[in-house]
Amino acid sequence: MDALTSSPPAGIPAEPGAAPPAAVATATLQFEGPRIVQMLLSGGDPTLVRQLEEALGVRLTTREGWIKLDGPADGVMRARRMIEGLDRARQGGTTIKRWEFLYALRQSVQADGSSDLATLGEMKIVTSPRRPAVSPKTPNQLAYLRAIEAHDIVFGLGPAGTGKTFLAVAMAVQALRREQVGRIVLTRPAVEAGEALGFLPGDLQEKIYPYLRPLYDALQRLLEPEELQRYLEKKAVEVAPLAYMRGRTLDNAFIILDEAQNTTQEQMFMFLTRLGQGAKCVITGDRTQIDLPPNRRSGLVEAVQALKDTPGIAFAHLDEADVVRHELVQAIIRAYRLHRYGDGAPIPRDGRERRAGD
Repeated sequence: MDALTSSPPAGIPAEPGAAPPAAVATATLQFEGPRIVQMLLSGGDPTLVRQLEEALGVRLTTREGWIKLDGPADGVMRARRMIEGLDRARQGGTTIKRWEFLYALRQSVQADGSSDLATLGEMKIVTSPRRPAVSPKTPNQLAYLRAIEAHDIVFGLGPAGTGKTFLAVAMAVQALRREQVGRIVLTRPAVEAGEALGFLPGDLQEKIYPYLRPLYDALQRLLEPEELQRYLEKKAVEVAPLAYMRGRTLDNAFIILDEAQNTTQEQMFMFLTRLGQGAKCVITGDRTQIDLPPNRRSGLVEAVQALKDTPGIAFAHLDEADVVRHELVQAIIRAYRLHRYGDGAPIPRDGRERRAGD
């Protein structure tokens, strides 16, 4: 890769006392061929290139196997670091798609102008020989996975779309494949957005299935259909409502409680006391989406407060910057947070909505 060169812009001299004009710079990055350049630019998506140019104030040109950057020296430096970071991530096995590109761009706009995609790609969760390995996409996701590795009970707290459930299920499947646990138990409270089970059609199993569907979706993304079916038939993977956990002792199991903000205080205490020998547990939830009646306190909120200083229990916090769904989901979560709680205000402990200024 060529060295970055810079020079002061030509033109009319600045007036006395005015700040000196920003230096302009040029950098040319040489790669093995045009295919690599296309991969780094997420297939050459022109909308992404325009976003990079607008965010960093540079002009990007590609030809054959090189990328040329022109513009203010600081912008060129940041763009160069971003592209070099994308290339390190690519060499480490990361596929540069739209999300990866935009994440690297956001990192480059920050003060240090760095990108850590390559570091994130160093952790790979293997769930099936025929499915791609799973890697964290943000530093908070990486911290979440490290916490799961190091602790027997982990609370994963954050808004929708931050990968709390998917990453926990991926870690569970990997642990089962490595025979670190004998089974996976996935559970959820059957409480959603004001609907009552009695008003849903079908028998009990048909009523419950929609509540558990997100857990099946995660398994289907991580395993081939025949693998998942085999695990289910052997009872190596169990998906069940939280009510079915009462009275059980879960030994040698990787247990995941999803949507824990909708547990009552009694349900959460019951669940936490199910852990047996050799068990590992992950509890995921979003304190801003509590669907319990107003007179019922969330078991997740109480557990976080009661257990915050308990040795052996970790708390991983994710936020809208960790959302890995459509980029508009980040904007939606941020807009709602500002609308409900105000700029910079902490989310209330009970997670209930409060208008800004209340």
